[in-house]
Amino acid sequence: MNKKKQQTEQTKKKIADASRILFMQKGYKATSIEDIVKATGYSGGNIYYHFKSKEGLFLHLIEAWNSEWEEEWLAKEQLYTTSIDKLYGMAEHFATDFMNHPLTKAADEFFDMLEKPSDVEERINKMIQGYIDFNQQLLQKGIDNGEFEMTNVTGVAIILDSLMFGLNQHSRRMEREEALATFRLAMDVFLFGIAKPSR
Repeated sequence: MNKKKQQTEQTKKKIADASRILFMQKGYKATSIEDIVKATGYSGGNIYYHFKSKEGLFLHLIEAWNSEWEEEWLAKEQLYTTSIDKLYGMAEHFATDFMNHPLTKAADEFFDMLEKPSDVEERINKMIQGYIDFNQQLLQKGIDNGEFEMTNVTGVAIILDSLMFGLNQHSRRMEREEALATFRLAMDVFLFGIAKPSR
């Protein structure tokens, strides 16, 4: 990496690290570019140069969070021998991460915004597609090893993502153990259904 690129990366990291603390403390809406300018010592122009907008800066932090989540999951995944166990483990990992992550509140505010610039919407859509791709890979492994039987893997991956997203919203009002139990129940229903088997 040449010196200019290294300086650019260092500047981006300093801005991201300082803004992350502000978003954690104040939330997304209450944190302004002026706050970030004061915290970093960089001009507003410098911040916009690196991230284009406050939304772009926050998305950078969400993308870093996603990368951390996936790294942590990949380290845990090998502890589970079957795809069914992996789904339960993934649900628990998802629940625990969201309950404990310091950016959760700010992320809720960010995603609840009604209007987002088109480039931000595009990045969000790409991120969501990444979640669906992740689910598809997990489900495909289960098909390949004979645990799952399905014809529409993409559809089931979307349902799994929707289930996790909806549970995340409801579990905010729950205590930790109740939330984890609800995620486990969701995996029971997702994997085995609720219909009584016919004789």
